[in-house]
Amino acid sequence: MNEAYEKPHRLDTGEELDDLVANRDVVLVDFYTKGCTLCQSIEPIVGNVARATNATVAMLNPQTDLDLVDEYDIKSVPTLLLFEDGEVVGRMASGFEGTESVVAFVTENSSAESQ
Repeated sequence: MNEAYEKPHRLDTGEELDDLVANRDVVLVDFYTKGCTLCQSIEPIVGNVARATNATVAMLNPQTDLDLVDEYDIKSVPTLLLFEDGEVVGRMASGFEGTESVVAFVTENSSAESQ
C-alpha cells in the first residue's frame, strides 16, 4: 500500500496538467467525459493504481480544454496517458481495463514501482 497515497487529482485545463506533469516524476492521466459509462467504471481503477504504485494519478475531461484533444490525440475515452519526466511514455485507449492491467501498464512503461 502506498503510504503517500494521494487521491486522483481533478484537473480542468492543459495548464494544470502541464504543471502537474512538470512537478511529478510519473503521472497517469485518465482522460474521460461525463456520461461515459466506461469512464465511470475505470475511475475506481485509477484510484487503485494510485494506491498500488508511486505514480501520481490525475483525471481530466478534455471537453473543458479542447486544445488537449488535438495536443494528445484523444480519439476515444477513456484514454490513459502515462507521463514520465514530462514526456508521454505510454498510451492505453482500449476501453475498460482492470486494476492489474493498468498497474502493469504503469510499471512496464515507466520507473514507477509497485508498492
